[in-house]
Amino acid sequence: MGRSNEEALHPGRAPHRGGRGLMRLRVRILDRLIVASFLRIFGGFVIGAPLLFVVGDIVENIDTYIDRQLGFGAVALAYVYKLPEFVSWSFPIAGLLAVIFTVHSMTTHREVMAAKAGGISFHRLVAPLFVTGALLTMVALGLSELVPVGNRRASLLLRDIELRRRWRTDFVYETEKGWAVSARRLTVTTGLMSEVVIEIPPGAEGGPARHIQARSARWDGAQGWVLEDGYMRLVPPEGEPRTFHFMEYRLRGLDVRPELLVQEPKDKEELRAAEIARQAEIIRRSGGDPSPYLLERDQRFAIAAATLVIILFGAPLATSSRRGGAAYGIGIALASTILYMLAFRLSGAAGEAGALTPWVAAWLPNALFLTGGIVLLARVRT
Repeated sequence: MGRSNEEALHPGRAPHRGGRGLMRLRVRILDRLIVASFLRIFGGFVIGAPLLFVVGDIVENIDTYIDRQLGFGAVALAYVYKLPEFVSWSFPIAGLLAVIFTVHSMTTHREVMAAKAGGISFHRLVAPLFVTGALLTMVALGLSELVPVGNRRASLLLRDIELRRRWRTDFVYETEKGWAVSARRLTVTTGLMSEVVIEIPPGAEGGPARHIQARSARWDGAQGWVLEDGYMRLVPPEGEPRTFHFMEYRLRGLDVRPELLVQEPKDKEELRAAEIARQAEIIRRSGGDPSPYLLERDQRFAIAAATLVIILFGAPLATSSRRGGAAYGIGIALASTILYMLAFRLSGAAGEAGALTPWVAAWLPNALFLTGGIVLLARVRT
Protein backbone atom coordinates (compact mmCIF):
# COMPACT_ATOMS: atom_id res chain seq x y z
CA MET A 1 0.00 0.00 0.00
CA GLY A 2 1.21 3.45 -0.82
CA ARG A 3 4.02 2.26 -3.14
CA SER A 4 4.17 3.33 -6.77
CA ASN A 5 3.64 0.85 -9.60
CA GLU A 6 7.33 0.94 -10.42
CA GLU A 7 8.25 0.02 -6.84
CA ALA A 8 5.72 -2.78 -6.86
CA LEU A 9 7.07 -4.26 -10.08
CA HIS A 10 10.73 -3.75 -9.14
CA PRO A 11 11.08 -3.80 -5.34
CA GLY A 12 14.88 -3.54 -5.45
CA ARG A 13 15.06 -0.59 -7.86
CA ALA A 14 14.74 3.06 -6.94
CA PRO A 15 11.94 4.93 -8.66
CA HIS A 16 12.87 6.31 -12.07
CA ARG A 17 11.65 9.73 -10.97
CA GLY A 18 14.07 9.66 -8.06
CA GLY A 19 16.88 8.59 -10.39
CA ARG A 20 16.28 11.59 -12.59
CA GLY A 21 16.33 13.86 -9.54
CA LEU A 22 19.60 12.34 -8.36
CA MET A 23 21.06 12.83 -11.85
CA ARG A 24 20.05 16.49 -11.88
CA LEU A 25 21.60 16.94 -8.43
CA ARG A 26 24.87 15.42 -9.60
CA VAL A 27 24.89 17.66 -12.68
CA ARG A 28 24.34 20.76 -10.54
CA ILE A 29 27.20 19.75 -8.27
CA LEU A 30 29.40 19.18 -11.32
CA ASP A 31 28.41 22.62 -12.67
CA ARG A 32 29.49 24.27 -9.42
CA LEU A 33 32.81 22.43 -9.40
CA ILE A 34 33.58 23.43 -13.00
CA VAL A 35 32.66 27.08 -12.41
CA ALA A 36 34.66 27.17 -9.17
CA SER A 37 37.74 25.78 -10.92
CA PHE A 38 37.31 28.30 -13.75
CA LEU A 39 36.88 31.27 -11.41
CA ARG A 40 39.95 30.35 -9.32
CA ILE A 41 42.18 30.51 -12.39
CA PHE A 42 40.37 33.54 -13.81
CA GLY A 43 40.57 35.46 -10.54
CA GLY A 44 44.24 34.67 -10.04
CA PHE A 45 45.14 36.02 -13.46
CA VAL A 46 42.91 39.11 -13.14
CA ILE A 47 44.67 39.95 -9.87
CA GLY A 48 48.18 39.27 -11.14
CA ALA A 49 48.07 40.58 -14.71
CA PRO A 50 47.33 44.25 -13.84
CA LEU A 51 50.43 44.29 -11.64
CA LEU A 52 52.50 43.20 -14.63
CA PHE A 53 50.87 45.92 -16.75
CA VAL A 54 51.68 48.52 -14.07
CA VAL A 55 55.32 47.46 -13.83
CA GLY A 56 55.70 47.47 -17.61
CA ASP A 57 54.11 50.91 -17.95
CA ILE A 58 56.27 52.38 -15.18
CA VAL A 59 59.46 51.00 -16.72
CA GLU A 60 58.47 52.48 -20.08
CA ASN A 61 57.67 55.94 -18.68
CA ILE A 62 60.04 56.27 -15.71
CA ASP A 63 62.26 58.83 -17.48
CA THR A 64 59.25 61.02 -18.25
CA TYR A 65 58.11 60.93 -14.62
CA ILE A 66 61.58 61.91 -13.43
CA ASP A 67 61.76 64.81 -15.90
CA ARG A 68 58.40 66.07 -14.64
CA GLN A 69 59.61 65.72 -11.02
CA LEU A 70 56.58 63.67 -10.03
CA GLY A 71 56.45 62.35 -6.50
CA PHE A 72 55.98 58.70 -5.57
CA GLY A 73 52.54 59.40 -4.11
CA ALA A 74 51.25 61.06 -7.29
CA VAL A 75 52.51 58.23 -9.50
CA ALA A 76 51.12 55.54 -7.19
CA LEU A 77 47.69 57.21 -7.04
CA ALA A 78 47.67 57.64 -10.83
CA TYR A 79 48.15 53.91 -11.32
CA VAL A 80 45.36 53.19 -8.86
CA TYR A 81 43.10 55.22 -11.15
CA LYS A 82 44.40 53.28 -14.16
CA LEU A 83 43.64 49.88 -12.60
CA PRO A 84 40.16 49.59 -14.21
CA GLU A 85 41.81 49.85 -17.63
CA PHE A 86 44.42 47.20 -16.82
CA VAL A 87 41.78 44.89 -15.33
CA SER A 88 39.58 45.25 -18.42
CA TRP A 89 42.57 44.36 -20.61
CA SER A 90 43.14 41.19 -18.62
CA PHE A 91 39.55 39.87 -18.83
CA PRO A 92 39.74 38.18 -22.28
CA ILE A 93 43.20 36.70 -21.60
CA ALA A 94 42.13 35.50 -18.16
CA GLY A 95 39.00 33.92 -19.64
CA LEU A 96 41.07 32.10 -22.25
CA LEU A 97 43.60 30.78 -19.74
CA ALA A 98 40.90 29.74 -17.29
CA VAL A 99 38.80 27.83 -19.82
CA ILE A 100 41.81 26.11 -21.39
CA PHE A 101 43.29 24.94 -18.09
CA THR A 102 39.88 23.92 -16.73
CA VAL A 103 38.76 21.91 -19.78
CA HIS A 104 42.19 20.51 -20.62
CA SER A 105 42.65 19.29 -17.05
CA MET A 106 39.26 17.56 -17.21
CA THR A 107 40.25 15.98 -20.52
CA THR A 108 43.64 14.67 -19.38
CA HIS A 109 42.13 13.23 -16.19
CA ARG A 110 39.37 11.54 -18.26
CA GLU A 111 36.66 13.49 -16.45
CA VAL A 112 35.14 14.51 -19.79
CA MET A 113 35.02 10.85 -20.83
CA ALA A 114 33.42 9.89 -17.52
CA ALA A 115 30.78 12.60 -17.92
CA LYS A 116 29.97 11.37 -21.42
CA ALA A 117 29.65 7.82 -20.10
CA GLY A 118 27.18 9.15 -17.54
CA GLY A 119 25.03 10.70 -20.26
CA ILE A 120 26.36 14.27 -20.04
CA SER A 121 27.45 15.67 -23.40
CA PHE A 122 30.49 17.90 -23.77
CA HIS A 123 28.25 20.82 -24.74
CA ARG A 124 26.24 20.41 -21.53
CA LEU A 125 29.41 19.95 -19.52
CA VAL A 126 30.90 23.31 -20.54
CA ALA A 127 27.57 25.21 -20.65
CA PRO A 128 28.17 26.73 -17.17
CA LEU A 129 31.40 28.26 -18.49
CA PHE A 130 29.46 30.00 -21.26
CA VAL A 131 26.96 31.38 -18.75
CA THR A 132 29.84 32.55 -16.56
CA GLY A 133 31.45 34.17 -19.60
CA ALA A 134 28.24 36.09 -20.33
CA LEU A 135 28.15 37.39 -16.75
CA LEU A 136 31.82 38.39 -16.91
CA THR A 137 31.09 40.25 -20.15
CA MET A 138 28.52 42.35 -18.28
CA VAL A 139 31.13 43.11 -15.62
CA ALA A 140 33.61 44.10 -18.34
CA LEU A 141 31.04 46.45 -19.86
CA GLY A 142 30.64 48.14 -16.49
CA LEU A 143 34.41 48.48 -16.16
CA SER A 144 34.59 50.08 -19.60
CA GLU A 145 32.55 53.02 -18.25
CA LEU A 146 34.94 53.48 -15.31
CA VAL A 147 38.06 53.44 -17.48
CA PRO A 148 37.64 56.95 -19.01
CA VAL A 149 37.10 58.56 -15.60
CA GLY A 150 40.19 56.87 -14.17
CA ASN A 151 42.30 57.71 -17.21
CA ARG A 152 41.36 61.39 -16.98
CA ARG A 153 42.35 61.61 -13.32
CA ALA A 154 45.54 59.66 -13.94
CA SER A 155 46.48 62.00 -16.78
CA LEU A 156 46.06 65.00 -14.51
CA LEU A 157 48.26 63.44 -11.83
CA LEU A 158 50.92 62.42 -14.35
CA ARG A 159 50.67 65.80 -16.14
CA ASP A 160 49.90 64.14 -19.45
CA ILE A 161 47.40 66.93 -20.10
CA GLU A 162 47.68 70.62 -19.35
CA LEU A 163 46.14 71.62 -16.05
CA ARG A 164 43.03 73.75 -16.16
CA ARG A 165 43.88 77.30 -17.21
CA ARG A 166 42.35 80.53 -15.96
CA TRP A 167 42.18 82.09 -19.40
CA ARG A 168 42.02 81.20 -23.09
CA THR A 169 42.59 83.18 -26.29
CA ASP A 170 41.45 82.88 -29.90
CA PHE A 171 39.32 79.78 -29.47
CA VAL A 172 36.25 78.24 -31.06
CA TYR A 173 33.82 76.14 -29.02
CA GLU A 174 30.89 74.14 -30.39
CA THR A 175 28.01 73.37 -28.07
CA GLU A 176 25.94 70.20 -28.07
CA LYS A 177 23.23 72.15 -29.93
CA GLY A 178 25.62 72.88 -32.77
CA TRP A 179 26.23 76.54 -31.88
CA ALA A 180 29.72 77.82 -32.72
CA VAL A 181 31.14 80.29 -30.16
CA SER A 182 34.43 82.10 -30.76
CA ALA A 183 36.14 84.82 -28.74
CA ARG A 184 39.36 86.78 -28.71
CA ARG A 185 39.90 86.16 -25.00
CA LEU A 186 38.13 84.54 -22.05
CA THR A 187 39.11 85.12 -18.42
CA VAL A 188 37.61 82.67 -15.92
CA THR A 189 38.22 84.72 -12.78
CA THR A 190 36.19 87.68 -14.08
CA GLY A 191 33.82 85.69 -16.29
CA LEU A 192 34.41 88.00 -19.27
CA MET A 193 34.82 87.32 -23.01
CA SER A 194 35.91 89.89 -25.58
CA GLU A 195 35.14 90.16 -29.32
CA VAL A 196 32.55 87.41 -29.28
CA VAL A 197 31.09 85.82 -32.42
CA ILE A 198 28.25 83.29 -32.25
CA GLU A 199 26.84 81.31 -35.18
CA ILE A 200 23.46 79.65 -34.59
CA PRO A 201 22.09 77.36 -37.35
CA PRO A 202 18.42 77.42 -38.39
CA GLY A 203 16.00 75.82 -35.96
CA ALA A 204 14.32 72.46 -36.51
CA GLU A 205 11.01 74.24 -37.23
CA GLY A 206 12.48 76.40 -39.97
CA GLY A 207 13.48 79.37 -37.82
CA PRO A 208 16.10 81.85 -39.03
CA ALA A 209 19.81 81.34 -38.69
CA ARG A 210 21.46 83.86 -36.35
CA HIS A 211 24.84 85.55 -36.61
CA ILE A 212 25.78 87.52 -33.49
CA GLN A 213 28.77 89.79 -32.89
CA ALA A 214 29.36 91.47 -29.54
CA ARG A 215 32.11 93.64 -28.10
CA SER A 216 32.04 91.61 -24.89
CA ALA A 217 30.08 89.06 -22.88
CA ARG A 218 29.87 88.51 -19.14
CA TRP A 219 28.88 85.42 -17.19
CA ASP A 220 25.93 85.74 -14.82
CA GLY A 221 25.31 82.75 -12.59
CA ALA A 222 21.55 83.28 -12.72
CA GLN A 223 21.12 84.34 -16.36
CA GLY A 224 24.04 82.69 -18.15
CA TRP A 225 26.01 84.65 -20.76
CA VAL A 226 24.92 88.27 -21.31
CA LEU A 227 26.19 89.86 -24.53
CA GLU A 228 27.03 93.57 -24.57
CA ASP A 229 27.18 96.16 -27.38
CA GLY A 230 26.71 94.11 -30.50
CA TYR A 231 24.69 93.22 -33.56
CA MET A 232 22.45 90.26 -34.37
CA ARG A 233 21.71 89.31 -37.97
CA LEU A 234 18.68 87.11 -38.67
CA VAL A 235 18.79 85.08 -41.89
CA PRO A 236 15.40 83.43 -42.55
CA PRO A 237 15.02 80.57 -45.06
CA GLU A 238 13.03 82.94 -47.24
CA GLY A 239 12.96 86.72 -47.35
CA GLU A 240 15.49 89.42 -46.60
CA PRO A 241 17.98 89.21 -43.71
CA ARG A 242 17.50 91.69 -40.87
CA THR A 243 20.09 93.22 -38.54
CA PHE A 244 19.52 94.57 -35.02
CA HIS A 245 21.79 96.47 -32.66
CA PHE A 246 21.69 95.77 -28.93
CA MET A 247 23.41 97.15 -25.86
CA GLU A 248 22.67 94.10 -23.73
CA TYR A 249 21.26 90.76 -24.82
CA ARG A 250 20.62 87.61 -22.82
CA LEU A 251 21.06 84.68 -25.23
CA ARG A 252 18.86 81.80 -24.11
CA GLY A 253 20.47 78.39 -24.51
CA LEU A 254 24.07 79.53 -24.06
CA ASP A 255 24.73 78.36 -20.50
CA VAL A 256 28.22 76.82 -20.75
CA ARG A 257 30.20 77.89 -17.70
CA PRO A 258 33.55 79.69 -18.18
CA GLU A 259 35.42 76.81 -16.52
CA LEU A 260 34.19 74.43 -19.22
CA LEU A 261 35.15 76.78 -22.05
CA VAL A 262 38.82 76.82 -21.00
CA GLN A 263 39.14 73.09 -20.43
CA GLU A 264 41.37 71.19 -22.82
CA PRO A 265 39.37 68.80 -25.03
CA LYS A 266 39.34 65.25 -23.73
CA ASP A 267 41.04 62.48 -25.64
CA LYS A 268 38.90 59.64 -26.97
CA GLU A 269 40.23 57.38 -24.22
CA GLU A 270 38.89 59.81 -21.57
CA LEU A 271 35.31 59.90 -22.87
CA ARG A 272 32.48 57.61 -21.83
CA ALA A 273 30.35 55.92 -24.46
CA ALA A 274 27.60 58.57 -24.31
CA GLU A 275 30.18 61.38 -24.46
CA ILE A 276 31.83 59.76 -27.49
CA ALA A 277 28.46 59.62 -29.25
CA ARG A 278 27.85 63.33 -28.57
CA GLN A 279 31.35 64.29 -29.70
CA ALA A 280 30.99 62.22 -32.86
CA GLU A 281 27.71 63.98 -33.65
CA ILE A 282 29.35 67.41 -33.19
CA ILE A 283 32.19 66.42 -35.52
CA ARG A 284 29.70 65.11 -38.09
CA ARG A 285 27.71 68.38 -38.01
CA SER A 286 30.95 70.30 -38.46
CA GLY A 287 31.75 68.32 -41.61
CA GLY A 288 34.52 66.24 -40.01
CA ASP A 289 35.06 62.48 -39.85
CA PRO A 290 33.77 60.94 -36.60
CA SER A 291 35.09 57.45 -37.44
CA PRO A 292 38.00 57.48 -34.91
CA TYR A 293 35.57 58.23 -32.07
CA LEU A 294 33.02 55.66 -33.20
CA LEU A 295 35.79 53.07 -33.57
CA GLU A 296 36.97 53.76 -30.01
CA ARG A 297 33.44 53.27 -28.65
CA ASP A 298 32.76 50.08 -30.62
CA GLN A 299 36.14 48.58 -29.69
CA ARG A 300 35.35 49.00 -26.01
CA PHE A 301 32.18 46.98 -26.40
CA ALA A 302 33.99 44.42 -28.55
CA ILE A 303 36.77 43.91 -26.00
CA ALA A 304 34.19 43.39 -23.24
CA ALA A 305 32.33 40.82 -25.37
CA ALA A 306 35.63 39.14 -26.25
CA THR A 307 35.61 37.46 -22.83
CA LEU A 308 32.61 35.33 -23.82
CA VAL A 309 33.82 34.83 -27.40
CA ILE A 310 37.25 33.65 -26.24
CA ILE A 311 35.66 31.17 -23.82
CA LEU A 312 33.50 29.77 -26.64
CA PHE A 313 36.63 29.45 -28.76
CA GLY A 314 38.90 28.00 -26.07
CA ALA A 315 36.63 25.30 -24.60
CA PRO A 316 36.55 22.96 -27.64
CA LEU A 317 40.16 23.79 -28.47
CA ALA A 318 41.33 22.63 -25.04
CA THR A 319 39.72 19.21 -25.38
CA SER A 320 41.09 18.51 -28.86
CA SER A 321 44.21 16.83 -27.46
CA ARG A 322 44.98 14.86 -24.31
CA ARG A 323 48.72 15.27 -24.60
CA GLY A 324 50.76 17.78 -22.66
CA GLY A 325 50.08 19.52 -19.41
CA ALA A 326 50.54 23.10 -18.31
CA ALA A 327 52.91 23.81 -21.20
CA TYR A 328 50.25 22.71 -23.68
CA GLY A 329 47.64 24.98 -22.11
CA ILE A 330 49.98 27.95 -22.00
CA GLY A 331 50.98 27.35 -25.61
CA ILE A 332 47.37 27.32 -26.81
CA ALA A 333 46.54 30.43 -24.77
CA LEU A 334 49.60 32.32 -25.99
CA ALA A 335 49.02 31.45 -29.65
CA SER A 336 45.32 32.35 -29.46
CA THR A 337 46.06 35.64 -27.69
CA ILE A 338 48.65 36.66 -30.28
CA LEU A 339 46.27 35.73 -33.09
CA TYR A 340 43.41 37.73 -31.54
CA MET A 341 45.57 40.80 -30.87
CA LEU A 342 46.93 40.68 -34.42
CA ALA A 343 43.39 40.55 -35.84
CA PHE A 344 42.32 43.34 -33.47
CA ARG A 345 45.20 45.61 -34.51
CA LEU A 346 44.79 44.96 -38.23
CA SER A 347 41.04 45.53 -38.24
CA GLY A 348 41.47 48.65 -36.08
CA ALA A 349 44.02 50.05 -38.53
CA ALA A 350 41.64 49.31 -41.40
CA GLY A 351 38.89 51.14 -39.54
CA GLU A 352 41.07 54.20 -38.91
CA ALA A 353 42.06 54.27 -42.59
CA GLY A 354 38.42 54.13 -43.67
CA ALA A 355 38.72 50.74 -45.37
CA LEU A 356 36.17 49.31 -42.91
CA THR A 357 33.30 50.94 -41.07
CA PRO A 358 33.98 51.45 -37.34
CA TRP A 359 31.46 48.78 -36.34
CA VAL A 360 32.88 46.15 -38.70
CA ALA A 361 36.47 46.99 -37.76
CA ALA A 362 35.71 46.65 -34.04
CA TRP A 363 33.70 43.43 -34.21
CA LEU A 364 35.53 41.56 -37.00
CA PRO A 365 38.03 39.77 -34.66
CA ASN A 366 35.17 38.63 -32.42
CA ALA A 367 33.22 37.41 -35.45
CA LEU A 368 36.21 35.39 -36.68
CA PHE A 369 36.87 33.78 -33.29
CA LEU A 370 33.15 33.16 -32.71
CA THR A 371 32.92 31.39 -36.07
CA GLY A 372 35.99 29.34 -35.22
CA GLY A 373 34.53 28.45 -31.83
CA ILE A 374 31.23 27.31 -33.34
CA VAL A 375 33.06 25.13 -35.87
CA LEU A 376 35.22 23.57 -33.15
CA LEU A 377 32.19 22.97 -30.92
CA ALA A 378 30.38 21.26 -33.79
CA ARG A 379 33.35 18.95 -34.35
CA VAL A 380 33.69 17.88 -30.71
CA ARG A 381 32.40 14.38 -30.06
CA THR A 382 29.53 14.66 -27.64
